[in-house]
Amino acid sequence: MVDDLEEKSSEGFDLPLYLGVVRRRHMQFLIPFFLGWAVVWGASWVLPPRYESSTLILVEQPTMPKDYVTPNVNDDLQERMQSITQQILSRTRLLRIIDQFNLYTTPRSQPSPDQKVDRMRKDIDIETVRDARNQITAFNVSYSSRDPHVAQQVTSELTNLFINENLEVRQQQSEDTTTFLEGQMETARKALSDQEEKIREFKGQHMGELPTQVGSNLQILAGLQSQLQAEEDALNTAKQQRVYLETLVNQYRSLQSSSKTEGGAPVGLPAVDGELDKLKAQLADLSSRYTDRHPDVRKLKEQIATTEKMRDQIVADLKAQASAAQADPSQTTPTSDSTDPSSPMAQLQGQLHANRVEIASRERSVADLKAKVVDYQARLNQEPVREQQLSDLTRGYEQSKENYDNLLKKKNESAMATSMELLEKGERFRVIDPPSLPSRPDFPNRLKLCGMGLGIGLALGVVVAGAFEFMDDRVYDEKQLQKLLPVAVISEIPAIAAATEEQSERRRLWLGWATAAFVSVTILLGSAFSYLRG
Repeated sequence: MVDDLEEKSSEGFDLPLYLGVVRRRHMQFLIPFFLGWAVVWGASWVLPPRYESSTLILVEQPTMPKDYVTPNVNDDLQERMQSITQQILSRTRLLRIIDQFNLYTTPRSQPSPDQKVDRMRKDIDIETVRDARNQITAFNVSYSSRDPHVAQQVTSELTNLFINENLEVRQQQSEDTTTFLEGQMETARKALSDQEEKIREFKGQHMGELPTQVGSNLQILAGLQSQLQAEEDALNTAKQQRVYLETLVNQYRSLQSSSKTEGGAPVGLPAVDGELDKLKAQLADLSSRYTDRHPDVRKLKEQIATTEKMRDQIVADLKAQASAAQADPSQTTPTSDSTDPSSPMAQLQGQLHANRVEIASRERSVADLKAKVVDYQARLNQEPVREQQLSDLTRGYEQSKENYDNLLKKKNESAMATSMELLEKGERFRVIDPPSLPSRPDFPNRLKLCGMGLGIGLALGVVVAGAFEFMDDRVYDEKQLQKLLPVAVISEIPAIAAATEEQSERRRLWLGWATAAFVSVTILLGSAFSYLRG
């Protein structure tokens, strides 16, 4: 049992067996191996070469700090790059470049415009470069063509399109933003003007009832009430004066109807003296509180002067009547002429008329003042309602003004950002590496295809040699022969080879070595040529 296991383990890799296969099948291996490599290597020189020109474009940040000028365009470079790429790779743009450089046109083939556009899109490659924060810092633009100069020119044109399109897109977005804000600001300005007009109309309609006029209304009302009180006091004084003057007139008339009273005292003279004492007492009281220029003091002095004058006139008339009665008792002389303007009676009647006119004027003034007091009290009563109404209007005005101020600020910032974009001070693309002029084709990679040919030839040789070995039913190994025999082998007879067979075997061996050397040298030379000329 142990011997069987050792025999099986020793049969894991039978080197003589494989060497025998190589010796017998080397030609079946070398020929397919060489043909497989030659086909792939030759195809690398038959395929039309394509040259790729590339350029590196750096994404430069704005030269102005964002603290001073805030950009008003989309800050997402990824989205803007996608938009710009779609615009540049549009059918119209690519057809213009195709017509400009006469691309994809050969004497034997004339593809349609759509086919040309599809082929050019496949030949264009755009690769972004990102930093550690996954932010786009640069991008590569490359184009493949059979002519290296055409590849360089088209790459240069694509680079210019990217740079110009980025500037146009940023400027257009900035201008559109500014225009939009201007439109919104104009709408906000109209709304603000409407609110101002409403407040202006409200203040015009309710002048005197506004909350800001409460203090002045209170002052005016207090002044009106003081004036009303003064007018009412003056009216009462005038009415008292009228009663007094009417009393004097009546007393003076009764004095003219009788000449004397008991004890020889004139009729009405004591009343006049009493009234004169009363007026003097009032004058003393007013003089203690007011100056001589006060209207009540001056009026009271005039009344005292009139009363004294009337008393003197009464006394003079009584004396004249007494003298006339002594001279001619039968003749009666009128005490005074009522038609005489200088007579006390005429003066009293004039003062009474003036007093009545003053009373009427005072009554009208009191009525006007009462009406004004009622009006200002009504204004004060309406003040809470007007305050609420004005507060509602003011709230809408403040909101409209705040909206307008915000839009004005944003519009000014946007206009400044637009100026920055027009001066090309914003984010822009700058070429770091100009479009290269390729000296070697990018496709096909002949050295790479040479290596691939080696792999394909090796696989093909192994398959062909293995197939021949598998289909050959002859026995070449002693061990295989022992396995086929039902009995054990007692002895072996060595092979006896003829001279012709040995000569044929040597030729066959030299042919194998020559073929292997030829294949090896050819592959080495082809690889070196692919490396040097590829």
